[in-house]
Amino acid sequence: MRKRLGYLSMRLASLVLLLLPLSSCTHANTAGKPLALALIPMGTTDEYWRTIHAGAEQAAAELGVRIIWQGPMRRDDRGAQCDVVDNMVVRRVNGIVLAPVDNMALRGPVEDAFRSKIPVVVIDSDLQSDRAASFIATNNYKGGMMGGDYLAKLLGAKGNVVLLRGVEGNASTDHREQGFLAALKTYPGIKLLSSNQHGGGTSETAYKASENILSQFKSGDGKLKIDGVFCPNESTSFGMLRALQDSGFAGKVHFVGFDSSQKLNQALAKREIDGLVVQNPMRIGYLGIKTIVAHIKGAQVDKRIDVPAALVTSDNMNETAMHDLLNPPLDRWLK
Repeated sequence: MRKRLGYLSMRLASLVLLLLPLSSCTHANTAGKPLALALIPMGTTDEYWRTIHAGAEQAAAELGVRIIWQGPMRRDDRGAQCDVVDNMVVRRVNGIVLAPVDNMALRGPVEDAFRSKIPVVVIDSDLQSDRAASFIATNNYKGGMMGGDYLAKLLGAKGNVVLLRGVEGNASTDHREQGFLAALKTYPGIKLLSSNQHGGGTSETAYKASENILSQFKSGDGKLKIDGVFCPNESTSFGMLRALQDSGFAGKVHFVGFDSSQKLNQALAKREIDGLVVQNPMRIGYLGIKTIVAHIKGAQVDKRIDVPAALVTSDNMNETAMHDLLNPPLDRWLK
């Protein structure tokens, strides 16, 4: 049983507010009304999630459906995301596209939606449930291996590296971390100094964790014993970038991150970051809406849809394909 009692008063208040705008909505698409589809990200502050939203809005415009965008502020707030899913079930939306914060904690809300005959498509991060109509994501394990292999190449297959983990229990970052560690095992000359620090759900918590790691491996003469760093998502990558910049080590330590943002792209151009394993969140959001609508209309949809990632480096970032991946047209779709 999920521990919801702590959120009871917050849920009751949010239900009152949330029920008003869609009081006339029902699960069925009656009277020619457009489908109302909930898009629930892990968080609402990272640029990555805004890009997911933009891709979803592009698909919605093509299909004539309506997106309800709502999620927790922090990407580690399991209770808040559970409440959002519960609220959308009560509102009787036609379908839910969900990026679960936790691969276990969201099982209950998704099963509640299934029992209420509201289909769910899971995106970005896997869920320990067979109730989702489809799962759309990058192969995160492969992406982590890609980052590990590139960092090893930069280091000439020897040196000291650290891993700043993401949020505990998050399937996508867990798989990236596992892929990274698996890649490192093939390079006996590389020593892993730290892999037990978690950056948490925001760039601020990641910044503090990064400061702790850097201070732990700083010698008495002020030199850093770290040769390479890997971070598994946007918030950890940005938190580590800030810590390296503030300590004067940016550009002096080989750094591979995951995902992109304007500030990460700028650091890539300045060679403060060597490479970013970049997903295609526009595509993930777009396919999320396309797939849930197809499922609602009775079409057969694939249970697993892979959206490949790319390794963007300081050297290839201005190539057309990489440039377009780093600079999605957010302003066109997010009014």
